Amino acid sequence: MKKTLLAVGAALACLGAAQAQSSVQVSGLLDTYVGSMRMAGAAGRTNVVGSGGMTTSWVGFSGTEDLGNGLKATFALNAFLRVDTGAPGRFDGEPFFSRDANVGLTGGFGAVTLGRGKAPNFLPTILLNPFGDSFTVSPLVLHANVNPNANWAYRSTPADTGWSNQITYSTPSLHGLKANLHYQFGEQANASGKRNVGFNVMYANGPAAVMAFYENADINNPVAPNTVRNRKTDWMLGGSYNFDVVKLFATYGQAKEKKIDLKTKTWSLGADIPVNKAGSVKLALAHTKADLAAPAADATRKTYSLGYDHFLSKRTDVYTVAMRDSISRQKSGTSVLLGIRHRF
Repeated sequence: MKKTLLAVGAALACLGAAQAQSSVQVSGLLDTYVGSMRMAGAAGRTNVVGSGGMTTSWVGFSGTEDLGNGLKATFALNAFLRVDTGAPGRFDGEPFFSRDANVGLTGGFGAVTLGRGKAPNFLPTILLNPFGDSFTVSPLVLHANVNPNANWAYRSTPADTGWSNQITYSTPSLHGLKANLHYQFGEQANASGKRNVGFNVMYANGPAAVMAFYENADINNPVAPNTVRNRKTDWMLGGSYNFDVVKLFATYGQAKEKKIDLKTKTWSLGADIPVNKAGSVKLALAHTKADLAAPAADATRKTYSLGYDHFLSKRTDVYTVAMRDSISRQKSGTSVLLGIRHRF
């Protein structure tokens, strides 16, 4: 009996050690809103219950395993979804785990991941504007990643906020300075030179932050199989400073596509003003000037947003935003929405 108890105790100890060395987390965010929406150039106004007013809704799994000597294995499988309909993805036909699908190793050297993950533009863009990663009301995100009326000329980044088939190396943080290097394989027969490469550099120390990214892209994302496009380069530099009574943001960037002689220049400004301890007023604007081969086709896009975000708890907040969007020679649009966001 004594030997049996010792064996059970040893087994339980080993199980506890294994659990301590490995972890798997289920997490996600659900964001839905009611709004009256009209973007610049749209045929008319649309009243909607929508998903992703402040953050694109998602759910997924992530985990780590301690391999010893400071080395860990990591994985992430995260999927976007539309809360208003229950449909997977941000749009019909998107791969299921399009937010993240990767495995990697981390240690004193930094981290290496293989698979689908963030593009170089993503973190600097969402961290340097008061509306974060909103693809609905953040002026900077809209100008970087959303084509108004399918007109990609006003979109400064060439290939989505996530890249598939990529190798990413992340440096260790050195006094608040960190960099990520990205290489996406094109996987195209007879086009081995087609690929996406890029990097971002981020520095945060106390109230100040400075960030930048660069991308050189041939491959569209995220729909598989990837498709070859004209090469497009883009970059952005920006910063923020938290004065406690207000946090200010500013960015400037450019994009070029040589084959069609397209150049865009985008700048943005923003402010996040705390109200009491539970909420903040958010203001942002973005301005993009698109220069095309035919000067008569040149155009300017301007987007302004004003909103209020109020936290009911650490995991749940409610928000309201008003936005105006305008493009040269097109009818301007205004949008108003009220939403709720919950993290788990």
